Amino acid sequence: MLAMFFWAFVVGGIICVIGQLLMDVCHLTPGHTLSLLVVAGAILDGFDLYEPLIDFAGAGATVPITSFGNSLVHGALEEVKAHGIIGVLTGMFEVTSSGISSAIIFAFIGALIFKSKG
Repeated sequence: MLAMFFWAFVVGGIICVIGQLLMDVCHLTPGHTLSLLVVAGAILDGFDLYEPLIDFAGAGATVPITSFGNSLVHGALEEVKAHGIIGVLTGMFEVTSSGISSAIIFAFIGALIFKSKG
């Protein structure tokens, strides 16, 4: 069990280090870095490389933003198998809708409760 926590920490940390290096060394904006990591997760899932990473690192691979790209592609591919080409569109929204909806709802509640300093 301790090894599981260790590898989750290491893999999640490596993903974060990659993102930080992209911003510091390549001088990418946070938005560009975010987009690049999402696309990297999508590409890794397209080549069936992200699921083994999740099996190995657990939350170290599912928590970072690369997992969002993985979820988009994974959902689209599953729905294509079930419903044909229209599954490309419906699969992406089906898998990620709960996370996106939660983020919007909690951000709205946070904005109602706390006063921004803008």
